Amino acid sequence: MRLRGSSLILRGISLLFILVAAIFLVYQLVQYSVSRSNYPSDMTIGGVPVGGLDPQSAAQRLLQVYSVPVEIHYNNAVINIDPGLVGFQINTESMLAAADLQRTGASFWLGYWDYLWNRRSPASQIPLVSTYSEDRLRIYLKNEISARYDQAPSAAQPIPGTVNFTPGTPGQTLDIDRAVVLIASALESPDQRVVLLSSQRTAAGRPSFATLQILLKQIIDQSGFAGIVDLNLLDLQSTDEMQFAYQTGQDISVSPDIAFTASSTIKIPIMVSVFRHFSSKIDEQTATLLKDMIALSNNDAADALMQALDKGRGPLVVTETMQALGLENTFINGFFYPGASVLKFYDTPANKRTDINTDPDVYSQTTPADMGMLLEDIYLCAQTGGSSLVAVFPGQIDQTACQQMIQYLQEDKLGALIQAGVPEGTIVAHKHGWDIDLTQYSDAGIVYTPGGNYVLTIYVYNPGGGNWSTVSPMYAEISRAIYNYFNLPAQ
Repeated sequence: MRLRGSSLILRGISLLFILVAAIFLVYQLVQYSVSRSNYPSDMTIGGVPVGGLDPQSAAQRLLQVYSVPVEIHYNNAVINIDPGLVGFQINTESMLAAADLQRTGASFWLGYWDYLWNRRSPASQIPLVSTYSEDRLRIYLKNEISARYDQAPSAAQPIPGTVNFTPGTPGQTLDIDRAVVLIASALESPDQRVVLLSSQRTAAGRPSFATLQILLKQIIDQSGFAGIVDLNLLDLQSTDEMQFAYQTGQDISVSPDIAFTASSTIKIPIMVSVFRHFSSKIDEQTATLLKDMIALSNNDAADALMQALDKGRGPLVVTETMQALGLENTFINGFFYPGASVLKFYDTPANKRTDINTDPDVYSQTTPADMGMLLEDIYLCAQTGGSSLVAVFPGQIDQTACQQMIQYLQEDKLGALIQAGVPEGTIVAHKHGWDIDLTQYSDAGIVYTPGGNYVLTIYVYNPGGGNWSTVSPMYAEISRAIYNYFNLPAQ
């Protein structure tokens, strides 16, 4: 009887354990079922933790996180951008669908078994799915950020009473391309929503040509020169051009330009014509004559070269070459030797003006604009192999020829006029000249500087003559001011 009672007790205890285990399993089953209706504790959607949340709550949390404005710091300003302003949207339906697939896609009973043994599945990370309008963001950055907070550079300014300039100040402009990348990254981040925008340094520019022109006229006024000054300046980088004629505080029209005695600057057209005639194949004798004509301003060498073009009408060949280039105000109609006859008379737009008269020599004339265009053609041809010279005279003038022309022009070592205004060692490829009566002075050249190359031609006329002591320093000051303009002081 005692054994039978013990058996009953053991059986009851076993049934009790089975009942408890069943209750535990049922309880765990209920708990697992409840947890399965929500997202796993370690799940993230778009970087946002959603563990334990149902889909509706998860969607609300996502919207809450990604609707926080992006904070922008730029140029001491703090600006908040509403994501909706640039069309930012998250695709909650797509992300929740992917999360639900991970939540319910596995076997229920296998998942329950892992739940009982507290075996966690790998963390579930659903990537962000979003869109925004880059065009709208760029427009916002340009119109609202850059327009308000950029700092414009200030140009250098001339120092009154001098040929020098004060340095300008650099500016600061928003780097929009970089800003787009940074802001897009912040829009797609749940927690890194502060952006420090970078800027680009904008160099201070030169003053305008109009400002430089005012300075040059002040220099002329201060020099005391009472005659006519006609100046042509071409920036060989930007192709910006300045031309003015001026006399004792009054502007003179340069449309058409003013006719001046070409003097020895006509030797530049002679040189071009020689290279054309010989198809750029210059022999030793011709090379010697060219050097003497330019470096020594030797008139006999100039005559010998024109005789080589055409023994009887060499000067007219030079004129025809200039006319082919469109330089209608430039001509030479006789040789240099005393008593040479005029081969042909030329009427030009410049010498037909009745409102102004510099008493130009009947033998050779030009204008600062014409000579500036010719030097520009030589420069471009030497630099690139292409210019009007090559186009008008194909097979006769090439890049090598133009480089040789510039070498010859560098041999003019006057040391005065334009050369006097530039630092020692500056390359000036030019030809200077003046008439017999010393009423007209001219200098036409290409100036090579660290801050940019330019063509400068200056022709002056004073019927009184004999005024080198006034003209020479005025030329130098004008040249120095222009050199300084292209080579502004360090910022």
